[in-house]
Amino acid sequence: MGMTVQTSLRDQILQAQQEEVERNNLRNELDCGVEKQFETRPDGVIYFQDRVWIPAVDELRKLILEKAHKTLYSIHPGADKMYQDLRSFYWWPGMKKDVATYVGKCLTCAKVKAEHQKPSGLLEQPEIPQWKWEHIAMDFITKLPRTSSGHDSIWVIIDRLTKSAHFLPIRENYKMEKLARHYVNEIVVRHGVPLSIIFDRDSRFTSRFWQSLQQSLGTSVNLSTAYHPQTDGQSERTIQTLEDMLRACVLDFGGSWDNHLPLIEFSYNNSYHNSIRCAQFEALYGRKCRVSNLLDRSVVRFGAKDKLAPRYVGPFEITQRIGPVAYRLRLPDELSGVHDMFHVSNLKRCLADKSLVIPLEEIQVDEQLHFIEEPVEIMDREAKRLKRSCIPIVKVRWNSKCGPEFTWEREDHMKAKYPHLFEEAVPDNDA
Repeated sequence: MGMTVQTSLRDQILQAQQEEVERNNLRNELDCGVEKQFETRPDGVIYFQDRVWIPAVDELRKLILEKAHKTLYSIHPGADKMYQDLRSFYWWPGMKKDVATYVGKCLTCAKVKAEHQKPSGLLEQPEIPQWKWEHIAMDFITKLPRTSSGHDSIWVIIDRLTKSAHFLPIRENYKMEKLARHYVNEIVVRHGVPLSIIFDRDSRFTSRFWQSLQQSLGTSVNLSTAYHPQTDGQSERTIQTLEDMLRACVLDFGGSWDNHLPLIEFSYNNSYHNSIRCAQFEALYGRKCRVSNLLDRSVVRFGAKDKLAPRYVGPFEITQRIGPVAYRLRLPDELSGVHDMFHVSNLKRCLADKSLVIPLEEIQVDEQLHFIEEPVEIMDREAKRLKRSCIPIVKVRWNSKCGPEFTWEREDHMKAKYPHLFEEAVPDNDA
């Protein structure tokens, strides 16, 4: 694992503040009299109501927004969560609007986040718990890409009071006995025996072993019915958020998803939750989690990339509105096989930078509309020595959709599929 640690922003902020003060631009920039409430601390940094004032320097504000949105400590939160996290540290006029605009322009969020709509019908909420981790909900995320550790599923367990959660990587073929040991080691040891559990009618939870285990622990079991958000909506909504965070991690940082899971759990539990008006960690322990200030956050980068399909279409021009709920789009000739009419719930305003849009003629896809990555050149050659054999390997540069990528491949396999990469120049006899 390679790690890159970015230096503190404090010096940049201090320099920008000093330049604004020297130019006497405070009144012109703020224009609301708040400069009278500024306080200069012993370290020279200017604060507004215990928050660092960020001058009107676009690159500085953009850098702070990137740190709060794209690092592995945050993992692409929504506008509300991101604003609540930032407002504890920083302040500038129009900060909430700037955060909403920045999140709206994020291409990764546009690719991975689906529109979540409130369930229709009357809601009958379960009884509100009286104490932490006494009443929990759980569910599984299955059919994920298998990692090098063999994990292909996630066990999601949520406290219904504080909304805090644990994300446990597992294998789909785990026996119920192993899941029970996992449950005791990760949940019961940390939080005690819960009074009740809500989950769907998964065969693992309806097994006689699980039922007898919970009966011996004194835990009541509540099974939800299919498509019944009144009962298990908390776990379903948490799973939606977790899937969005997993896609964002894979697209931005690469690597196996189970390597990111601990930081995803930390980010989820330490981000603002609208229903409890604070972070889950704060609701659970009574104070905010002690983390490095956003001025000093680090960036951790991992290795090769897994493939999770993004959810992103656009941008395209709307040519006609068909009734109150449908639009007709003007699609290019390359997408003539795609129906040009879409429901309004499938479209949203595109705020992304137009310079980041890739022309269709530069994108190569197969019949299943999967992106085709082609090798560009052979960068290096080596020999991988085993006990009884020696395998020639080559370092290949690919035309990845995320920029240049390099992998080591077997030379014979690459030569069979891409012989043109190994064609050597004909020597000049006159030389």
